[in-house]
Amino acid sequence: MNTMLLKSFNLIFLFLIVWISLYYVAFYVVMTGLFALAIYSLMKTLNPYTPDYQDRLKSPGVTLRPDVYGEKGLEIYYNISDPDSWERYVKTLHSFLSAYNETAQHANRNCTMEGYYFQKSFDAPHHTKHSCKFTQDMLQNCSGLADSTFGFPEGSPCLIIKMNRIINFLPGNGTAPRVNCTTLDDASPLEVDYYPTNGTFALHYFPYYGLKAQVCFLTMFTLTFTDTLNGRI
Repeated sequence: MNTMLLKSFNLIFLFLIVWISLYYVAFYVVMTGLFALAIYSLMKTLNPYTPDYQDRLKSPGVTLRPDVYGEKGLEIYYNISDPDSWERYVKTLHSFLSAYNETAQHANRNCTMEGYYFQKSFDAPHHTKHSCKFTQDMLQNCSGLADSTFGFPEGSPCLIIKMNRIINFLPGNGTAPRVNCTTLDDASPLEVDYYPTNGTFALHYFPYYGLKAQVCFLTMFTLTFTDTLNGRI
């Protein structure tokens, strides 16, 4: 009798364990499914090309090349007669401009329009949007092609100014934004040449649609000082 009761108890205990286990398995399967469905529904509401929330400034800043941030602030010092003091700047500019050669830009378009380049559809390959071509030779005397030292040995160095990217930003209210470089001391104005001319960012490079939509988006301009700066900028 006791043996029969013990066997019955063991069967009931085993049944409870199996039932509870199955209950929790089913519970977690359902919870996992609900969580996956919630994530899927959320992702379907997001635009993969434009973030819903952007913590960047509405008006972009600009960056300077050669990049010396973290070393001497925004000041560049070098000795004209000492190539070791300016060769690293030249190497930095050549490395930066490697993305702007004709080979790297072959998939981009030769844009000639004067206004904004709006694109409502994804007509470029791989469901992307077209980017306007910006090649190294457009920088003329500061391209590094005619003068591989970018004017550093002569004391009239080339500097590259690049606008930061902001999605859907339309600069200038229909007028190409222009950068004008001056000195802190108005008594000694600088003579500066800009490439492309006038130091402007052409409007057909805007708006920017994001890295996923425009993989090869590039734009900038350069300036060179026609006055000798004695190796300090």
